[in-house]
Amino acid sequence: MRVPEPILTAHLFPPLDAALVQLLRSLTPSQWDLPTAAGSWKVKDVAAHLLDTALRRLSMQRDRFTPPLPPDAFARGLGGFVNDANARWVGAARHLSPAILVELLSIYGPQNSAYLASLDPHAPAEWGVSWAGEETSANWFDVARELTERWHHQQQIRDAVGAPALYDGYLAPVIDTFVRALPFTYREVDAPRGVSVVVRVPEAGAWSLVREDGWVLSVGEAENATTTIKLPGDAAWRLFTKQLTEPRARIEGDERYAAPLLAMICIVA
Repeated sequence: MRVPEPILTAHLFPPLDAALVQLLRSLTPSQWDLPTAAGSWKVKDVAAHLLDTALRRLSMQRDRFTPPLPPDAFARGLGGFVNDANARWVGAARHLSPAILVELLSIYGPQNSAYLASLDPHAPAEWGVSWAGEETSANWFDVARELTERWHHQQQIRDAVGAPALYDGYLAPVIDTFVRALPFTYREVDAPRGVSVVVRVPEAGAWSLVREDGWVLSVGEAENATTTIKLPGDAAWRLFTKQLTEPRARIEGDERYAAPLLAMICIVA
C-alpha cells in the first residue's frame, strides 16, 4: 500500500467543456425540458447550474469580486447557503433561451478551465473541500472537486436525454477524488486499532482505510481486510452524489464497517 498522491485534473476540463457544449447543441426543444436526477431540476436547469458555477468561480476568484450577502446568508449552514444560491440562479436562468445558455457556456466554460489550469496545484485553495472535512485544501483537491461537480452534472444531463456516458478518462479520477472523503466519513466510527476497510472499484482502483490513531487512507488493498466493499464504477459515483439509495455493493467480512461508506455523500448538501 502507498500514500495517496495528488490528483491533477486541470487538463480534463477543456474536453469536458467541449463535450457538454456539443451535447447541448444536439438537443431538441423537448429534451431541454426532460427531468433529471438532480431533484426537481430539468435538463435546462442543470445546464444553467453549470454556467453559474463557472461564472461564480471566475467572478470571486479570478476577478476578486465579493458579492453582497445578507447577514443571515449562512443561517442554515454551508449547505443551505449553497442550495439557496443555486436555486436563485436556476430560477432566474429559466428566463433565458437554451441558445443563450449554450453560447454563454461556450465562452465561460473555457475561461473557467483556463483559470483552473493557471493555479499552482500545491498552493492553498480559496475554499476547502467541505465534504472531506477540510477547512483548507490544496488547489489540486479543490480543482478535482470541481471536476466531480461538472462531470456528474453533465452525466445527469446525459442520463436524462439518453446520451452515452462519458466515462473514459473521467470515471477513475472522479472516484479517486470521492474516496478522499473516507477518513472524514469514518471519523466517529469506533474500531480497534488495525481494523481495515478495503474499497474496490474495478474501473478506478482499490483503497484501504485502516484504523490507527485515527482512520488512515492508503492506495492498495490491506491484507486480511476486516471488510471489503466491491462497487461497480457506475454505481459508485451515483452513490456518492445521492442518486442511488440501494447500491449494487458486494460486501465481504464485517458488514458494520461498510455502512458509513454506503452513506457517504461527496457533494455539498
